[in-house]
Amino acid sequence: MNTPLSVPAKLPGVGTSIFTVMSALANESGAINLSQGFPDYDPPAELIDLSCHYLRSGKNQYAPMAGVMELREKIAAKVAALYQRSVDPVQEITITAGATQAIFTAISALIQPGDEVIQLEPAYDCYRPAVELQGGLVRSHELLAPDFRPDWPAIEALISPRTRLIIINTPQNPAGQVFSDADWRQLAAIIRDKPIFVLSDEVYEHLVFDGQQHASILRQPELYDRSLAVFSFGKTFHNTGWKIGYCVAPPQLTAAFRSVHQFNVFSVQTPAQYALADYLDHADHYRSLPDFYQAKRDFFRAGLAGSRLRPLACAGTYFQAVDYSAVSDLPDQAFCRQLTTETGVAAIPFSVFYGSGRDQRLIRFCFAKKEETLTAALERLHRL
Repeated sequence: MNTPLSVPAKLPGVGTSIFTVMSALANESGAINLSQGFPDYDPPAELIDLSCHYLRSGKNQYAPMAGVMELREKIAAKVAALYQRSVDPVQEITITAGATQAIFTAISALIQPGDEVIQLEPAYDCYRPAVELQGGLVRSHELLAPDFRPDWPAIEALISPRTRLIIINTPQNPAGQVFSDADWRQLAAIIRDKPIFVLSDEVYEHLVFDGQQHASILRQPELYDRSLAVFSFGKTFHNTGWKIGYCVAPPQLTAAFRSVHQFNVFSVQTPAQYALADYLDHADHYRSLPDFYQAKRDFFRAGLAGSRLRPLACAGTYFQAVDYSAVSDLPDQAFCRQLTTETGVAAIPFSVFYGSGRDQRLIRFCFAKKEETLTAALERLHRL
């Protein structure tokens, strides 16, 4: 008889992602899915046509490891126009299989066993596992409702001789808050004389509301030489299933990034890269996104008026944080299950974004949906 093989878990405390769990529960229950962050409308028709064009015109083999040069050149032009930073498309831009792969690759390239990583929570759930898989230790700074503002002296107190990286997400998923230039200056001040890198997750760069401008780390001269900035075409062009993003970093960090990237992905689908390169000439598309998504935010928030759900401030992203404490005393994960199965609307509990599991009776809705989808969901939410 063969001896059964055991598989040691590299992440023993990690189960199935909450996004997978809630989307599956929504499907099983016939609920309206406002949990996972994806639109229920198509990318621009011209972008789809361009992808089909390149599929049929022979662009179907491996792309260069760093990405199609035409796309990297267009990204460099976009970075210069938006953030007034000149970047070399050869040495400072890498195309990735979505932003999550870029984040995992950046952490893998920088973190050694025993290194410490500071992250601001609530935080996207891919950060911590990537750190732990490299043998690193996450040190959390918890941002709290209602404003979710960082306490910079408290963050500075987390820094130790083993601190290697600080992860920033702006606009911030799930809280919907944004970094300011003043925040970046405070971060620069506390790490100025320390060997600490910054990973800036900026996938919602174009989803900033109420007349504010996105404060990218690419605008920060003091920080750029120690930073990797990650972006997503999926959030910009309503095509999350294409899974294409990119990383912008100075040459020495790009070299470290690509040393890992070449072995965990190597290259990203070719025809879509050419299509995106062509479509980036349509700057009017991404420049219109703040107004496009602010209208959806305002529609959803107005629709919650008169319900027992209280929306918190939302300065960016396509997520709305909501306080449900007037509705139920259930913990947020139990409330989200009940909301999905009994009310017919799926949401994400906030506690999963905290390493401590902190429960503030908050849930997250995605408003990147057609108006009729949001209207149907709001009708159900008013029954609570």
